[in-house]
Amino acid sequence: MDGLLLQLASGLTSGAAYALVALALVMIFQSTHHINFAQGEMAVFSTFLALAGIEAGMPYWLVFALTIVASFVVAGLVHLVIIRPLRDAPVLAMVTVFIGLYMAFHAMAGWIFGYQIKIFPSPFPQGLAIGRLMSAHEVGSILVTCVLVGALFAFFRFTPVGLAMRGAADNPVSARLLGHNVGLLVLLGWGLAGAIGSVAGMMVAPVVFLDPAMMSGVLIYAFAGALIGGIDSPVGAVIGGFLVGILENLSGAYLVGSELKFAFALVLIVAVLIVRPAGLMGRKLVTRV
Repeated sequence: MDGLLLQLASGLTSGAAYALVALALVMIFQSTHHINFAQGEMAVFSTFLALAGIEAGMPYWLVFALTIVASFVVAGLVHLVIIRPLRDAPVLAMVTVFIGLYMAFHAMAGWIFGYQIKIFPSPFPQGLAIGRLMSAHEVGSILVTCVLVGALFAFFRFTPVGLAMRGAADNPVSARLLGHNVGLLVLLGWGLAGAIGSVAGMMVAPVVFLDPAMMSGVLIYAFAGALIGGIDSPVGAVIGGFLVGILENLSGAYLVGSELKFAFALVLIVAVLIVRPAGLMGRKLVTRV
């Protein structure tokens, strides 16, 4: 029983990171109908920036806030300079662009910060927080995820800008007719996705150590979570991320072994696409012809 509880606790911790990255993927998909394959590498670049600030002697939480702001700006610039001019490009061309962004951010992180594995500090006290199941950092990561998701929920549900972003994502033509600047709202969505990804990177780095390839596996699991929850549903992405984290750890411990956990995520992606392409909470679009 202790082993099962330990795997569940570990799954919740992993799922917190997957949920954040899945949420970032969904936010960009809603506004552009494309998957940002560079989301994980952008998060790694942000985490390296955070480490540079910490090593310069700045307080952790100040660095945390500045990194979120910097990530917001960088993601917004990526959209303005690269994505917006190509908004009418063919789907295959956009896939190539996102793969290029993945390679560019990966190379920049290694070129500027080096390819050596680095230790990233945790802001939470050392020691066990819940018996033998979870460390303080694991509990803190889950709490940070819950606070961020709650803040985003309130933003999209109760603020005029959040409601406008939801409307622009659902029906950009109607949003324009109502006088909303859809381009600006899409830019804001990209910035928020970059900021969310940076939080995920800073929460993952103390556990797996920091290097340019840190988020490659996380992105695959997050993509699986987004598909399971619904690629057009932010709430579904969060639920799917936590679900994938739990399934990953349970399958690794009791079903396929740790060596095949990554393959398990790929199987999940294929299974969801075959059985329920819209995901658990995604919308099924029916077109009359």
